[in-house]
Formats: sequence, structure tokens, C-alpha cells
Amino acid sequence: MNIASQGLAPQATNPAHTAPAPAPAPQAIRPIELSPHAPAPDREAQVLLHDSHPLHQIKTQVQVCVGQATLTVGELLGAKEHQVLPLDRTLDQPVDLMIEGKVVARGQLVALDGHFAVRITELPQPLTLSAQP
Repeated sequence: MNIASQGLAPQATNPAHTAPAPAPAPQAIRPIELSPHAPAPDREAQVLLHDSHPLHQIKTQVQVCVGQATLTVGELLGAKEHQVLPLDRTLDQPVDLMIEGKVVARGQLVALDGHFAVRITELPQPLTLSAQP
């Protein structure tokens, strides 16, 4: 994951002030429960995947952004194992699916055969190859 493209680029700091910020008060940390994925047949999606248009055969990397955090380079360098880095999203907010830094859909994190997966819940714009008006 490219840190600069996710808004986590290092911020300039005052060289005279190098002391790390005080640690926030400890909060209750608990693992989240991910709902299992229940495959739902979607005829339209199946047709789209089997379309013979040549662009449908091109592979791309989809990134899933679960949130962002802003911290100084000093805080990052001072991070300890098992330290928790709070993100700017709540558990009920959707994650962003991104291609080339652009949000193309949003969804919910789920578990699928012991792996993370995303159930698509929002398509800001239809993902089609037709010309836009």
C-alpha cells in the first residue's frame, strides 16, 4: 500500500521539538466480529463477468481502505509492537474500494473462508462500459 496515496504522507515537524506526543489514555480494545459471507446469486453480475468485451479481460488492483490516521514521523518511529493505531472510521461505516486512488464502490468487511472479503453495498456510479451522456 502506498502511504502517500492513502493520505498518510509524513508531515513537516519543527526540528527544535522532537519529543513524542503523550500517549492517549488506554481504551478498551476488542476484536471485531466479521459476519460470514453468504453468497447471493446475482444474474446481472454473472452476465457482466462472462461478457465478451475485451476490456472485461483486463486485470486491475483493487485496494480496500478501512480508514486513515494522522501521526508524525516521530510517532510512527516510536510505535511499539501491539500498539493500537485508531483510524478515522467507525465500525459501522463502509470501507472504500479504490482503483488508482479513486473510490469505485463501498462495502462491508466480512469473513470468507478465513480471509477478509468485502460485500459491496454502494456503487456511486454504475460500473459499465457505455458512454456517459
